[in-house]
Amino acid sequence: MDKITLSVQEVAELLGVSPVTIYYMVRDKQIPHVRIRRRVMFHRDAIEAWLRGETVDAVKPHA
Repeated sequence: MDKITLSVQEVAELLGVSPVTIYYMVRDKQIPHVRIRRRVMFHRDAIEAWLRGETVDAVKPHA
C-alpha cells in the first residue's frame, strides 16, 4: 500500500529540486500542502494532480 502523504524530502526528489525550494514554494503557496503542527506534508493525490496541471487548492488550516 502506498503512503497517502509525502514529506518535503520526498516531494523534492519527485520534482528534482532541493528541499529548500519546496519550503519556498510552500511559503509562497505555490504547491498544495498541509501543516501538521510544524511539519509540512503533501497529499500524494494532490501533488500528482498538481503535476498534471489540474487545479488543486491548498488545504487551509481549521480555525
